[in-house]
Amino acid sequence: MCCSGFLKIMMFIFNGAIFLAGAAILGIGIWVKVDSDSLLGILESVENAPSGLAELAYVSYLLIGVGAVLLIIGFLGCCGAMRESRCMLLAFFSIVLIIFLIEVAGAVLLFVFDDVAKPLLESLENEVRKDIQQNYGDNEGVTSLWNTTMEQFKCCGYRNYTDFEGSPFLNDHDVFPTTCCNATFSGNVCNEQNAHISMIDGCFDKLVQLIEDNAVVVAAVALGIAALEIAAMVVSMILYNNIGNKA
Repeated sequence: MCCSGFLKIMMFIFNGAIFLAGAAILGIGIWVKVDSDSLLGILESVENAPSGLAELAYVSYLLIGVGAVLLIIGFLGCCGAMRESRCMLLAFFSIVLIIFLIEVAGAVLLFVFDDVAKPLLESLENEVRKDIQQNYGDNEGVTSLWNTTMEQFKCCGYRNYTDFEGSPFLNDHDVFPTTCCNATFSGNVCNEQNAHISMIDGCFDKLVQLIEDNAVVVAAVALGIAALEIAAMVVSMILYNNIGNKA
């Protein structure tokens, strides 16, 4: 009886942690999806983009899916332990095992980011530059998307201000976007000289930095959740067997 009570408490602790982790991941996924109208939205809007780019653009759906499933299994584990339901505990174990394998695969992909995602983004450079030079200042959707992205991430173009050379915006106004110049030039026009002196980082570098900075954190969180899931699976099987023996 004492052992069974201890196992239930452990299930509540492990699954409570999994539930909270799921809520956090779900929140991050929703934030990434909302934010995709800026930086990732640009990648989706480029014509002739590499097919593998969708894997980056749809990362928000993966986070939302994983977060939602973690919420479900956290609730399922707690409920199964409280009701001493062998069926619920077995379902919990099966789902957690599948999620665990997916998380391990995802962590491996994050660690090899430089070998997969970065070359993919680099291969996109010509298409993005072409899109800017043809549409920025002429196409309202493309112009608004770039303006939002550059303002939010404090970046300029894909690589730098030269990406806007030949664009309708530069041809019509003879200036570069204001985000391509430092704040010290805020009172002046952002001409070629000021943009060259400022040399604001391109949005490509900002995106790579953003992903690399968060890749280690996400991978560490995933491995921490995986450890909790292993412990929860072990406890659930012990509790499953104990309930079966009492029956």
